[in-house]
Amino acid sequence: METPGPELEVRLTVRQCVGALSSPRDASELTQSLRTLGSYLDETGERCPASERQEFARGHYTRVLQFLVSNLQVDWQQLLSPTQHAELWGSLFLRGPPDQALLVLLDCVSSSRPSSGLDRVLDVLERFLQGGRLNVLLWERCQGPPPPESPQLREAILGRLVSLPDIMANCLQHQNRTAFLPPSYYPLLAREMSTALEKTCQALRGGQDCSVTFLAQLLGKACVQGHSERLLTELVPRLSSLTRADMVWQRVCWRLLESVPDRWMEAVVTGLVQAVDGPGALSRILGNVVVKNKKTQFVLTHKLLLLQYKYKTPVLRSLLGYLSQDTERRPLLIQVLRALCEAWSGGSAVRHAPLEQQLYLSRALLLSVGLLSDPELLGLRAELLQCMLGGMQCHLDSSVERVRRLGMVVGESLSTRLDPEGSRLQFQYEQDAETRELRSLVFPPPANQPVSEDTPHDRAASPQSGPGTDLKGREKTDLEPVARLTSKVPRPIADQRSDSELDSDDELPPYDMSADQELSGAPPPRYLRDCLEALATSEDPGKMEVSLQAAEGLIRRNAGTVAEVSVQLVKVLLHLEDRYTTPGFLWLRQRSMVAVTVSDPLPVTEFLTSEFFALNYSLRQRLDILEVLALSAQELSEPTPGKDRPSPRIQSIATTAPLDPCGSSPLHWRRVVEQRIESKTRRFGKARPSPPQLGYNSHSTRPAVSAAPNRFAPVAGHFFFPLLRNYDRPLNTFDLLGSDHLVLGRLIHTLGLLMHLAVNAPVATQMGRALLDFVWAVRYHVDPVVRQGVLFSVCAVFLSMPSRHLLSELSDHLLETRAWLGGE
Repeated sequence: METPGPELEVRLTVRQCVGALSSPRDASELTQSLRTLGSYLDETGERCPASERQEFARGHYTRVLQFLVSNLQVDWQQLLSPTQHAELWGSLFLRGPPDQALLVLLDCVSSSRPSSGLDRVLDVLERFLQGGRLNVLLWERCQGPPPPESPQLREAILGRLVSLPDIMANCLQHQNRTAFLPPSYYPLLAREMSTALEKTCQALRGGQDCSVTFLAQLLGKACVQGHSERLLTELVPRLSSLTRADMVWQRVCWRLLESVPDRWMEAVVTGLVQAVDGPGALSRILGNVVVKNKKTQFVLTHKLLLLQYKYKTPVLRSLLGYLSQDTERRPLLIQVLRALCEAWSGGSAVRHAPLEQQLYLSRALLLSVGLLSDPELLGLRAELLQCMLGGMQCHLDSSVERVRRLGMVVGESLSTRLDPEGSRLQFQYEQDAETRELRSLVFPPPANQPVSEDTPHDRAASPQSGPGTDLKGREKTDLEPVARLTSKVPRPIADQRSDSELDSDDELPPYDMSADQELSGAPPPRYLRDCLEALATSEDPGKMEVSLQAAEGLIRRNAGTVAEVSVQLVKVLLHLEDRYTTPGFLWLRQRSMVAVTVSDPLPVTEFLTSEFFALNYSLRQRLDILEVLALSAQELSEPTPGKDRPSPRIQSIATTAPLDPCGSSPLHWRRVVEQRIESKTRRFGKARPSPPQLGYNSHSTRPAVSAAPNRFAPVAGHFFFPLLRNYDRPLNTFDLLGSDHLVLGRLIHTLGLLMHLAVNAPVATQMGRALLDFVWAVRYHVDPVVRQGVLFSVCAVFLSMPSRHLLSELSDHLLETRAWLGGE
């Protein structure tokens, strides 16, 4: 009779044990059955031969575990003490194949409800994680070539390993344990992966074949599900230190990343670039994968630089430095530089890309130029010059101040890098942390200097003191009114004194000079014509300064003389240049032009509106015209006290002082009665005054508010309609609908402001209809400043026009405006 084989022997033994566990007679039979099943997991081989152990692990282990977890509530478990339960029942999950045990435990957790049996399973699973069984699982997958198994089983194991915190959170909810939370599990998984890689390196040194395919798939699946930060934060520093002087570790890391599937490569590479502490570590871990793998090349050279812009400067340093540290990768750096030049100098990107992306592109461009060698820089000089000139033109044409300043800073930095010893570009702009950082990027840091987000990059290059610093103070001075006269008298220089004389001078009390004013060498003009002549012909800086300071006051005090020279005076002020760096020049000139326009609105407005579209005017002068018209219209629309209306202070004194009964203006009889009652009435509280009625207030001594004519209403059409006359006629130096977006946006905003100030004016309806017809053609303009002006003008029309005229005059515009605002 033949001896039964190991398969039949194991099958019969397992069947007997399962039958005994289903209905145990006593505790001894129960423990004996569990010990028999555990003997197949004994690695020493004292009780069972290796063939039977392999047969049990291959065909019976999973079914035995499923039987054990499905009979957690039977009576036989009460026959075991807690120690025997952990030693006999729990050890069956911790001594066998870890992948099968993990799948059975997680399936049990997913299908069980809260109970004592589920708590036992969770205890075993927690011991499974903390006892190093994950490391055993990973190392079994790394030994030798990949075992022949079904793809479904591999995907199931990968899915359970990566999504274990999600499975536990869905099943346990608020009763979840700390070991199963993502902050605890994924660093543990990273440490176990690092240990498996370390064993792989040791096996390779011993001549054993290994495979990191499973680890690469596990890394890719974890990163693509959004756990790259927790995983790589723990894994990358260890890999960076181990690959510093060990070529075996470097080769293992390179093969690990090369084995990541393409569908997960982007998540792995993106997380790796953010986790490393510099280009050297990235080069040691990543190797030349960017040259071999097209997906990695697309992510590193295109997507992270041209399509995304959320990364900090250290990430850009690591990425571009990685491309520059090997001869095989340097052609990719040149390719990246050309793509960045094309993107930065493109007008479409400047108009449509957000400001953060433009700043990101500028940083990447300057870093790339800083990493070029001298021969490479010489070969790319023509392309970089073309990029610099085209990009600067696009940036300087923008209506956003930060975009213009960005073009200036990048242009200066590129010119400095292209020609360090020769002529270079130099602009005047306000320096801040952003500009200092950009200027430092074109000079790469030393190789031994670590790049960290905690250290500001603007410390790499000290800020150079340029004309931009003086410009800030000068602009601030120009915007402030002049408070005192400047002195032209030179002060005497103190003589050299001995020590004894200095000691005696210390005893003298100082004079109070806080109220002293500096003397001026030229007296201010007393007449308006003298002031006009000085502004037009004088070459004396002192006389020019005092004339400009006195111009506004002379204009407002001499209304009759202004009417004779108003056009000539505003023409001189419009063409006046700051040749002597006069303090507050822009503010003084603007206030004088506003005073002239308010004093004689019709001829001055006709001159300004006609000159706005004339030849030989700079954009700054055209913007000055719009600002003067807006400020003048605002002042004319405000109720200003006239000759027949005293100022509020005089008016309050006149109404509270009693009038002479014998005079020509006797008190009103109601006022007399109210005053007598008020004087004889004792009040403990006083109510709020009632609204003014018929020129007096019976419950308050405050003056009555009387109506005042709107001085802007009669001349609103003269301010408004001439500005719409020639907007579609391009000139050689001025094209509103073409490249001069800034002036167009300011013009639309000024028209909207004039419409708002003309509320209740008779001409408001015609102004609203004309303004809507004008802005409707540019509502989809590429410049955001123009679109904002269109929105402001539309709101001004609807708020300023009489409501009864909206439906009758603008019925067709209302429907189109509603669809436009709704985005239809």
